[in-house]
Amino acid sequence: MQLRILGLLTGLLGLVSALSAQGSKLVVILEEESEKSKYSQFWSDLQDRGFQITYRSPKDTDLSLFLHGEPAYSHLLILPPKSKGLGPQLTPNLLVDFVNQGSNILLALSSEQPVPSAISGLLQELDITLPADRNSVVVDHFNYDTKSADEKHDVLLLPSPKFSKSETKNFFSVDKLIAMPHAVGQVLGNPSPLLASVLNAPSTAYTYNPKEEGELEDVFATGSQISLVSAFQARNSARFTVLGSAEAMEDKWFDASVQSPGAGKKSEKTGNKEFIRKLSAWTFMELGVLRVGEIRHYLNEGAQKGASNRTDVEKLDIDPTIYRIKNDVHYSVEVSEWSNTAWIPFTTPAGDDLQLEFSMLSPFHRLNLKPSSSNGVSTTYTAEFKLPDQHGIFNFFVEYRRPFYTNVEEKRTVTVRHFAHDEWPRSFVISGAYPWIGGIWVTIAGWVAFVALWLYSAPSQPKRDLKASSAGKR
Repeated sequence: MQLRILGLLTGLLGLVSALSAQGSKLVVILEEESEKSKYSQFWSDLQDRGFQITYRSPKDTDLSLFLHGEPAYSHLLILPPKSKGLGPQLTPNLLVDFVNQGSNILLALSSEQPVPSAISGLLQELDITLPADRNSVVVDHFNYDTKSADEKHDVLLLPSPKFSKSETKNFFSVDKLIAMPHAVGQVLGNPSPLLASVLNAPSTAYTYNPKEEGELEDVFATGSQISLVSAFQARNSARFTVLGSAEAMEDKWFDASVQSPGAGKKSEKTGNKEFIRKLSAWTFMELGVLRVGEIRHYLNEGAQKGASNRTDVEKLDIDPTIYRIKNDVHYSVEVSEWSNTAWIPFTTPAGDDLQLEFSMLSPFHRLNLKPSSSNGVSTTYTAEFKLPDQHGIFNFFVEYRRPFYTNVEEKRTVTVRHFAHDEWPRSFVISGAYPWIGGIWVTIAGWVAFVALWLYSAPSQPKRDLKASSAGKR
């Protein structure tokens, strides 16, 4: 009996370790059951990663994203519908509420199916714009698969995603070409910390409506301004990913043999399986999730000087609510990163820093936190500084918002007071007081010298005595 219980607990622990940081419940919106077999490798991979998949049709009357006012699922995957809409249970307002309550959405599109106007309206709320022509497709006459799209050039072959900023961590890199068949191009709005492009089209690509005949006019977008995969991360760190090619998830394109145009080009396998795995892992919060552990701040002077290197830190006054101006302070924060199955120490990308602000209305200090130690689960970042010569209510504020990482925002409020009447430093330790102290002692010394000279100097003889003595001699 004990062995059975032990086996059950071991199985449960193994299952928990395979879940994302958000949860394991995933609902897939699939209009036709026959379409399910096209993505069998993808479903199998999700199940191996610990997801509990529920398949629903948008026409299902029992479908509901919420249960008792809370999200019924942790994640939502929407495949291209063949009807004009997604039904009353998947309206834009409900999808926005789903994200606002912390759940994640992966939306797949295809130029083979007209994009419903409800989805276009929803994406506009995220500052993602789709072509007005619901059947537009991205084509490229220089980067396409010669085997499957020798005439239409609508199966794009793209290299691994790259990002211009060195501090942006690349969660989506692959070693092979990525095939994007029948992709729907997206254009992102103004630069925003909430929105980023994961995969851009080549400079020679453009959007095209196959139903239009003749020369192209008023092209929706061209070149790298076309985003084929877009990622939106809300302020609550919930994620919404738009995949422009649902066909990229099909078994047909997992490890498919493709060939780029040009002499001497050889066939090679696609990296779709690895790319889709990483994209879904990021969307469903298996990657790029940060967690803040223990936060400490304390006085770093007097008996507590150098307490960070001692073993009796628990005996010290940790996290006091009040400090004095010009105190030396130590601050530390533990940060972990979720990586597929476990929490690991978080390390900032090259060229980036985790910063601490000591602020009132505006920062008085903005300091780079330095990694000081690691315990295998988290990294401890620390900073030591002197409080400003300003009393008031201050905040220890750590804010870390980077593309593809969940947001970190931690605040600790403390009071900074003036010197007490018996805490002011003596004048002899203030170098600026030396001239005044010197002046006082010079004045005292001069007065003493004057008094001594006055007391010990003989008085002069009166003049009338001199006259009297001279008359007697005569």
